Amino acid sequence: MNVISTDIADVVIVEPRVFGDARGFFVESFSAARYHEALGVAPTEWTQDNLSHSDKGVLRGLHFQRAPHAQGKLVSVLRGSVFDVAVDMRPDAPTYGQYVSITLTAPTRTEDGAWHWQQFWIPPGFSHGFLALEDNTLFAYKCAYSPYVPDADAGVRYDDPDIAIAWPCAEHGIETPCVSDKDAALPRLRNAKV
Repeated sequence: MNVISTDIADVVIVEPRVFGDARGFFVESFSAARYHEALGVAPTEWTQDNLSHSDKGVLRGLHFQRAPHAQGKLVSVLRGSVFDVAVDMRPDAPTYGQYVSITLTAPTRTEDGAWHWQQFWIPPGFSHGFLALEDNTLFAYKCAYSPYVPDADAGVRYDDPDIAIAWPCAEHGIETPCVSDKDAALPRLRNAKV
């Protein structure tokens, strides 16, 4: 397993080892001991697995849970592809309001025939969102530290100009992202209760 740093400390890209040949592939998508070593999350701190389906142009987010129910999320794509974003919501952090993004895909073959797959670790203190880049996209979330707690549910607007996320809509033929009424009503970062 390979762990790749990003521009914001603690947000990392995880590349599990994928074993593949002409028949397909095998990947260990999670191992409590291995992910404890890589991410610092103890085996007992993983609380919930979620799966969502989205068609091209669906934008979900930016979501987080307020303390003391803050979640970490290990996210990955099982089918299709997404543009995935983590925004630093920690008011005392030097990177507060900044974001890291990555395009995640289902396991794919590279030009040399090898298989490749990435996961994205979003630690507590970050909001998360994604834009589906293909129809029939399956997105998996493995949550740590807290299960979903409705009273702690929070978020910020995906199009907040203070964050200025460069969503790749035009590059993927998406005229207007499809956003839920709930997400469209989220506050801007400057008004968010963290």
